[in-house]
Amino acid sequence: MALQRFLCWRIAPLLLLMPCGFQCMSVRVLNEEPVHVIPGSSLVLQAQIEHGPLEEVSMVTWERESETGITPGKVTLATCAGKCAGTRPNGRVSLEQQGATLKIDGYSGADSGVYAVTVTDQAGAKTTAHCIVREYEAVHHVSVSINVSHSSLVCGEAWGTDPHFSWLHERVAITKAVGSVSKDGTTLFVSSSPICGHFTCMVSNKRGYSAATFTAAPCETEGKGTTVAVVCLVILLLFGGVLAFLLWRRHRYSNRGERLHEHLDDNI
Repeated sequence: MALQRFLCWRIAPLLLLMPCGFQCMSVRVLNEEPVHVIPGSSLVLQAQIEHGPLEEVSMVTWERESETGITPGKVTLATCAGKCAGTRPNGRVSLEQQGATLKIDGYSGADSGVYAVTVTDQAGAKTTAHCIVREYEAVHHVSVSINVSHSSLVCGEAWGTDPHFSWLHERVAITKAVGSVSKDGTTLFVSSSPICGHFTCMVSNKRGYSAATFTAAPCETEGKGTTVAVVCLVILLLFGGVLAFLLWRRHRYSNRGERLHEHLDDNI
Protein backbone atom coordinates (compact mmCIF):
# COMPACT_ATOMS: atom_id res chain seq x y z
CA MET A 1 0.00 0.00 0.00
CA ALA A 2 2.80 2.35 0.91
CA LEU A 3 4.51 1.54 -2.37
CA GLN A 4 1.39 2.44 -4.34
CA ARG A 5 1.10 5.81 -2.63
CA PHE A 6 4.78 6.47 -3.26
CA LEU A 7 4.37 5.71 -6.98
CA CYS A 8 1.25 7.92 -7.26
CA TRP A 9 3.05 10.88 -5.71
CA ARG A 10 5.99 10.35 -8.06
CA ILE A 11 3.97 9.84 -11.27
CA ALA A 12 1.39 12.64 -10.80
CA PRO A 13 3.90 15.52 -11.17
CA LEU A 14 5.34 13.86 -14.28
CA LEU A 15 1.87 13.76 -15.89
CA LEU A 16 1.37 17.44 -15.16
CA LEU A 17 4.67 18.28 -16.84
CA MET A 18 3.67 16.53 -20.06
CA PRO A 19 2.68 18.90 -22.93
CA CYS A 20 -0.96 17.80 -22.91
CA GLY A 21 -1.18 15.42 -20.02
CA PHE A 22 -4.43 13.54 -20.24
CA GLN A 23 -6.49 16.68 -20.83
CA CYS A 24 -5.43 18.05 -24.22
CA MET A 25 -7.60 20.80 -25.71
CA SER A 26 -9.70 19.69 -28.67
CA VAL A 27 -11.93 21.39 -31.24
CA ARG A 28 -14.32 20.11 -33.90
CA VAL A 29 -16.80 21.71 -36.31
CA LEU A 30 -20.38 20.65 -35.60
CA ASN A 31 -21.74 21.34 -39.10
CA GLU A 32 -22.25 18.32 -41.31
CA GLU A 33 -19.62 18.39 -44.03
CA PRO A 34 -19.67 19.62 -46.72
CA VAL A 35 -21.77 22.68 -45.91
CA HIS A 36 -23.79 24.04 -48.86
CA VAL A 37 -24.92 27.67 -48.70
CA ILE A 38 -27.40 29.47 -50.96
CA PRO A 39 -25.88 32.70 -52.38
CA GLY A 40 -27.10 35.78 -50.55
CA SER A 41 -27.90 33.94 -47.32
CA SER A 42 -25.76 33.66 -44.18
CA LEU A 43 -23.07 31.08 -43.54
CA VAL A 44 -22.93 29.93 -39.92
CA LEU A 45 -20.25 27.53 -38.71
CA GLN A 46 -20.24 26.22 -35.15
CA ALA A 47 -17.27 24.71 -33.38
CA GLN A 48 -17.16 22.77 -30.13
CA ILE A 49 -14.12 23.49 -27.95
CA GLU A 50 -13.28 21.11 -25.14
CA HIS A 51 -10.51 21.51 -22.58
CA GLY A 52 -9.64 20.34 -19.13
CA PRO A 53 -9.37 22.38 -15.93
CA LEU A 54 -5.67 23.02 -16.56
CA GLU A 55 -6.20 24.57 -20.02
CA GLU A 56 -7.54 27.96 -20.99
CA VAL A 57 -8.51 29.30 -24.42
CA SER A 58 -6.34 32.29 -25.17
CA MET A 59 -7.18 32.73 -28.87
CA VAL A 60 -9.58 31.47 -31.53
CA THR A 61 -8.79 32.06 -35.20
CA TRP A 62 -10.95 31.35 -38.26
CA GLU A 63 -9.28 31.06 -41.67
CA ARG A 64 -10.27 30.08 -45.20
CA GLU A 65 -8.35 28.74 -48.18
CA SER A 66 -9.24 27.40 -51.61
CA GLU A 67 -10.44 23.81 -51.70
CA THR A 68 -7.87 23.12 -54.43
CA GLY A 69 -5.08 24.75 -52.45
CA ILE A 70 -4.35 27.26 -55.21
CA THR A 71 -3.53 30.91 -54.43
CA PRO A 72 -4.39 33.30 -52.84
CA GLY A 73 -3.77 30.86 -49.99
CA LYS A 74 -5.12 31.22 -46.49
CA VAL A 75 -7.19 34.25 -45.55
CA THR A 76 -7.73 35.15 -41.90
CA LEU A 77 -11.41 35.90 -41.43
CA ALA A 78 -11.61 36.68 -37.71
CA THR A 79 -9.48 36.39 -34.59
CA CYS A 80 -10.78 36.30 -31.08
CA ALA A 81 -8.51 36.82 -28.04
CA GLY A 82 -8.98 37.50 -24.36
CA LYS A 83 -12.70 37.65 -23.66
CA CYS A 84 -13.35 36.88 -27.31
CA ALA A 85 -15.36 39.94 -28.20
CA GLY A 86 -14.77 39.08 -31.85
CA THR A 87 -13.82 41.14 -34.87
CA ARG A 88 -15.58 42.28 -38.04
CA PRO A 89 -12.75 42.91 -40.52
CA ASN A 90 -15.00 43.61 -43.53
CA GLY A 91 -18.43 44.19 -41.99
CA ARG A 92 -19.72 40.74 -43.01
CA VAL A 93 -17.86 38.50 -40.58
CA SER A 94 -18.68 38.17 -36.90
CA LEU A 95 -17.87 35.81 -34.03
CA GLU A 96 -20.24 34.63 -31.32
CA GLN A 97 -20.13 32.34 -28.28
CA GLN A 98 -16.55 33.30 -27.44
CA GLY A 99 -15.35 32.67 -30.93
CA ALA A 100 -16.91 29.22 -31.32
CA THR A 101 -19.43 30.46 -33.92
CA LEU A 102 -18.47 32.14 -37.19
CA LYS A 103 -21.10 34.02 -39.19
CA ILE A 104 -20.69 35.49 -42.67
CA ASP A 105 -23.54 37.56 -44.12
CA GLY A 106 -24.29 37.76 -47.85
CA TYR A 107 -22.56 34.54 -48.85
CA SER A 108 -21.17 34.36 -52.41
CA GLY A 109 -19.19 31.86 -54.45
CA ALA A 110 -15.97 33.59 -53.39
CA ASP A 111 -16.66 32.50 -49.81
CA SER A 112 -16.39 28.81 -50.74
CA GLY A 113 -13.40 26.81 -49.61
CA VAL A 114 -11.88 24.96 -46.68
CA TYR A 115 -12.52 26.69 -43.37
CA ALA A 116 -10.17 26.15 -40.42
CA VAL A 117 -10.77 27.05 -36.79
CA THR A 118 -7.63 27.08 -34.65
CA VAL A 119 -7.73 27.21 -30.85
CA THR A 120 -4.65 28.28 -28.90
CA ASP A 121 -4.25 27.62 -25.17
CA GLN A 122 -2.35 29.66 -22.60
CA ALA A 123 0.85 27.72 -23.28
CA GLY A 124 0.73 28.43 -27.01
CA ALA A 125 -0.33 24.91 -28.03
CA LYS A 126 -2.68 24.92 -31.04
CA THR A 127 -5.33 22.52 -32.29
CA THR A 128 -7.25 22.90 -35.55
CA ALA A 129 -10.44 21.57 -37.13
CA HIS A 130 -11.51 21.91 -40.77
CA CYS A 131 -14.78 22.10 -42.71
CA ILE A 132 -15.52 22.32 -46.44
CA VAL A 133 -18.02 24.99 -47.54
CA ARG A 134 -19.51 25.06 -51.05
CA GLU A 135 -22.13 27.06 -52.93
CA TYR A 136 -25.60 25.53 -53.12
CA GLU A 137 -25.97 24.91 -56.85
CA ALA A 138 -29.25 25.00 -58.77
CA VAL A 139 -30.36 22.00 -60.85
CA HIS A 140 -28.77 21.85 -64.32
CA HIS A 141 -29.07 19.79 -67.53
CA VAL A 142 -31.65 17.12 -66.74
CA SER A 143 -31.75 14.22 -69.21
CA VAL A 144 -33.61 10.91 -69.58
CA SER A 145 -32.15 7.81 -71.22
CA ILE A 146 -33.64 4.38 -71.84
CA ASN A 147 -32.26 0.98 -70.89
CA VAL A 148 -34.13 -1.33 -73.25
CA SER A 149 -32.70 -4.55 -71.85
CA HIS A 150 -33.98 -3.74 -68.35
CA SER A 151 -37.19 -1.93 -69.43
CA SER A 152 -36.17 1.10 -67.43
CA LEU A 153 -35.63 4.83 -67.81
CA VAL A 154 -32.71 6.60 -66.12
CA CYS A 155 -32.80 10.29 -65.15
CA GLY A 156 -29.55 12.23 -64.91
CA GLU A 157 -28.65 15.69 -63.59
CA ALA A 158 -25.37 17.60 -64.00
CA TRP A 159 -24.23 19.18 -60.73
CA GLY A 160 -27.17 20.46 -58.68
CA THR A 161 -26.96 20.24 -54.89
CA ASP A 162 -29.20 17.73 -53.10
CA PRO A 163 -31.37 16.89 -56.15
CA HIS A 164 -34.77 15.22 -55.64
CA PHE A 165 -36.24 13.13 -58.47
CA SER A 166 -39.89 12.51 -59.39
CA TRP A 167 -41.56 10.94 -62.43
CA LEU A 168 -44.72 11.56 -64.45
CA HIS A 169 -46.38 9.49 -67.16
CA GLU A 170 -48.63 11.47 -69.47
CA ARG A 171 -48.43 14.33 -66.92
CA VAL A 172 -49.74 12.10 -64.12
CA ALA A 173 -47.82 10.70 -61.14
CA ILE A 174 -46.47 7.19 -61.63
CA THR A 175 -48.82 4.40 -60.52
CA LYS A 176 -48.11 0.71 -59.93
CA ALA A 177 -49.75 -0.06 -63.25
CA VAL A 178 -47.09 2.03 -65.00
CA GLY A 179 -44.02 1.00 -63.00
CA SER A 180 -41.91 1.55 -59.87
CA VAL A 181 -39.21 4.06 -58.95
CA SER A 182 -35.85 3.27 -57.35
CA LYS A 183 -35.07 4.50 -53.82
CA ASP A 184 -32.92 7.36 -55.04
CA GLY A 185 -35.58 8.30 -57.61
CA THR A 186 -33.22 8.26 -60.58
CA THR A 187 -34.53 5.08 -62.24
CA LEU A 188 -38.05 4.20 -63.35
CA PHE A 189 -38.72 0.50 -63.94
CA VAL A 190 -41.58 0.33 -66.46
CA SER A 191 -44.11 -2.50 -66.06
CA SER A 192 -45.68 -2.36 -69.52
CA SER A 193 -43.94 -3.75 -72.58
CA PRO A 194 -43.12 -2.22 -74.92
CA ILE A 195 -42.49 1.16 -73.29
CA CYS A 196 -44.96 3.69 -74.65
CA GLY A 197 -46.17 7.21 -74.02
CA HIS A 198 -44.50 10.31 -72.56
CA PHE A 199 -42.31 10.00 -69.44
CA THR A 200 -41.16 13.14 -67.64
CA CYS A 201 -38.43 13.31 -65.00
CA MET A 202 -38.54 16.35 -62.69
CA VAL A 203 -35.48 17.26 -60.61
CA SER A 204 -35.76 19.89 -57.87
CA ASN A 205 -33.90 21.39 -54.92
CA LYS A 206 -34.05 24.56 -52.83
CA ARG A 207 -33.15 26.75 -55.82
CA GLY A 208 -35.77 25.52 -58.29
CA TYR A 209 -36.42 22.65 -60.66
CA SER A 210 -35.82 21.39 -64.19
CA ALA A 211 -37.37 18.60 -66.25
CA ALA A 212 -36.79 16.38 -69.26
CA THR A 213 -39.21 14.18 -71.21
CA PHE A 214 -38.68 10.88 -72.98
CA THR A 215 -41.19 10.21 -75.77
CA ALA A 216 -41.87 6.63 -76.83
CA ALA A 217 -44.38 5.26 -79.34
CA PRO A 218 -48.04 6.00 -78.55
CA CYS A 219 -49.66 3.46 -76.28
CA GLU A 220 -52.26 1.17 -77.89
CA THR A 221 -54.98 2.40 -75.59
CA GLU A 222 -54.26 5.91 -76.73
CA GLY A 223 -54.47 4.86 -80.42
CA LYS A 224 -57.74 2.99 -79.92
CA GLY A 225 -59.24 5.87 -78.04
CA THR A 226 -58.27 8.30 -80.78
CA THR A 227 -59.65 6.02 -83.52
CA VAL A 228 -62.96 5.56 -81.70
CA ALA A 229 -63.27 9.31 -81.24
CA VAL A 230 -62.63 9.96 -84.94
CA VAL A 231 -65.14 7.29 -86.03
CA CYS A 232 -67.79 8.67 -83.69
CA LEU A 233 -67.20 12.16 -85.03
CA VAL A 234 -67.54 11.00 -88.64
CA ILE A 235 -70.76 9.10 -87.85
CA LEU A 236 -72.23 12.13 -86.12
CA LEU A 237 -71.35 14.34 -89.08
CA LEU A 238 -72.90 11.90 -91.58
CA PHE A 239 -76.02 11.49 -89.47
CA GLY A 240 -76.33 15.23 -89.09
CA GLY A 241 -75.90 15.75 -92.83
CA VAL A 242 -78.55 13.14 -93.72
CA LEU A 243 -80.99 14.56 -91.19
CA ALA A 244 -80.48 18.09 -92.52
CA PHE A 245 -81.01 16.88 -96.09
CA LEU A 246 -84.26 15.10 -95.18
CA LEU A 247 -85.60 18.15 -93.35
CA TRP A 248 -84.71 20.39 -96.27
CA ARG A 249 -86.34 18.03 -98.74
CA ARG A 250 -89.51 17.74 -96.68
CA HIS A 251 -89.71 21.49 -96.32
CA ARG A 252 -89.24 21.92 -100.09
CA TYR A 253 -92.03 19.49 -101.06
CA SER A 254 -94.31 21.00 -98.47
CA ASN A 255 -93.90 24.45 -100.01
CA ARG A 256 -94.49 23.04 -103.52
CA GLY A 257 -97.76 21.40 -102.44
CA GLU A 258 -99.02 24.61 -100.92
CA ARG A 259 -98.30 26.55 -104.11
CA LEU A 260 -100.11 23.91 -106.24
CA HIS A 261 -103.16 23.99 -103.98
CA GLU A 262 -103.28 27.80 -104.22
CA HIS A 263 -103.08 27.63 -108.04
CA LEU A 264 -106.02 25.19 -108.27
CA ASP A 265 -108.15 27.44 -106.05
CA ASP A 266 -107.46 30.43 -108.31
CA ASN A 267 -108.56 28.50 -111.44
CA ILE A 268 -111.82 27.44 -109.85
